[in-house]
Amino acid sequence: MASWAALSPSIVEYFEGEDFYRCGYCKNESGSRSNGMWAHSMTVQDYQDLIDRGWRRSGKYVYKPVMNQTCCPQYTIRCRPLQFQPSKSHKKVLKKMLKFLAKGEISQGHCEDEPMEPTVEDAVAGDFALINKLDIQCDLKTLSDDLKESLESEEKKKGKSSKKEESNELIQSREIEKKLGSGEPSHSVKVHAVPKPGQGADLSKPPCRKAKEIRKERKRLKLMQQNPDGELEGFQVQREPPSLFPAKAKSNQPKSLEDLIFESLPENTSHKLEVRLVPVSFEDPEFKSSFSQSFSLYVKYQMAIHQDPPDECGKTEFTRFLCNSPLEAENPPSGPDCGYGSFHQQYWLDGKIVAVGVIDILPYCVSSVYLYYDPDYSFLSLGVYSALREIAFTRQLHEKTSQLSYYYMGFYIHSCPKMKYKGQYRPSDLLCPETYVWVPIEQCLPSLENSKYCRFNQDPEAVDEGRSKEPDRLQVLYKKAIMPYGVYKKQQKDPSEEATVLQYARLVGQTCSERMLLFRN
Repeated sequence: MASWAALSPSIVEYFEGEDFYRCGYCKNESGSRSNGMWAHSMTVQDYQDLIDRGWRRSGKYVYKPVMNQTCCPQYTIRCRPLQFQPSKSHKKVLKKMLKFLAKGEISQGHCEDEPMEPTVEDAVAGDFALINKLDIQCDLKTLSDDLKESLESEEKKKGKSSKKEESNELIQSREIEKKLGSGEPSHSVKVHAVPKPGQGADLSKPPCRKAKEIRKERKRLKLMQQNPDGELEGFQVQREPPSLFPAKAKSNQPKSLEDLIFESLPENTSHKLEVRLVPVSFEDPEFKSSFSQSFSLYVKYQMAIHQDPPDECGKTEFTRFLCNSPLEAENPPSGPDCGYGSFHQQYWLDGKIVAVGVIDILPYCVSSVYLYYDPDYSFLSLGVYSALREIAFTRQLHEKTSQLSYYYMGFYIHSCPKMKYKGQYRPSDLLCPETYVWVPIEQCLPSLENSKYCRFNQDPEAVDEGRSKEPDRLQVLYKKAIMPYGVYKKQQKDPSEEATVLQYARLVGQTCSERMLLFRN
């Protein structure tokens, strides 16, 4: 795991142009449109900043829908776990799991208000056709050498650098060389929507109370006001909380998410559930030892839930899609104990894996990437259950790392009924596609009912504060050298090159354009 001081820069390869592809949501044959880039490596801070501008990753491919042109606009959605209270349907799922673990009880039918499993493909599937079409070939060895020589030449130019800085640059060079040898862009990855069904009640309203309970409470308060020390109509009133009400008084306070998940079970339970967090790395012994079982579960899930043929959910596709990540593992002192990076959250039931939640832990959030599970356990509503566990996990990480306080659920697609379930985890926000500010989902829904594409920021004067203002400061990796775009463009004669680089700068924003290295050949 990289130390905080020795981090090397993100390296990306932007795919010029835009193209139309078949949409996995509405099935429009040429309606899906997005921009994309291949991330050879990426720091968690850069990826955090990118998803806060509407980007999302699938394996090492990072893409951004062209929101005002794509057929099914995909809005980045985040839940606020610190204010989250489980809805009635969420509680049913958690109780169902507890009953199954404690007594082996299996509930019949779907949980009330729980949507059907989405079987649509993720729209990004079409973007891999773009990779195939461009027939991208990256000479990673050359790219690695280019970076190494570039960093070394910069080191010589500085001359006056301290020994500590020299050491850091050498470490940085070695780290870049390692991460560039991981492979080429994938050529045939099929991607699906993250199956996280779940629907709940209006959390803005107070929890329901029975009429009988309310009448008793009113009577008790009235009696206490009339005669706080004596008896009235045979009803004993005490200065201490009366024994008649302790259970009821407690029930008025809703149980926390943690209370519901970790409710105590009897010693002789029928089943045992364990959740393990495993770094996505073949160098990690736990990840390596569980890989075969995890892969087999993925194949079973894809074939049963998404009807994939066996040749489309092989080990290569699984590895590229859910095991290869551009994110560099980082473990700063102020970060969570597990560090930042990509992880598999494995759900072990009675000694075998029944579900795997693929997540990224970033500086300000836990980002859900994908979930696959054993279809034989569909009765446990594992999509909802895992989402609730990930929300609780985010709250746990927040205890040590205060800025880590959001749960990103990917994209919200209001125009696709099967993908609207993400809006049921409240409170949540949608990202404005023009100014990149977060707006509570309640304020966005009326506009989305009238139009697929919406600007959520109601201030007509507001602009994208993180936009590219000084493109000449953008960092380019070209011919074994790292240089600002202002220097690079003087060496270029192709007029289309400037349009491509400026489009990239506009999409990633000023901050990322100055930190990340844009590889050009």
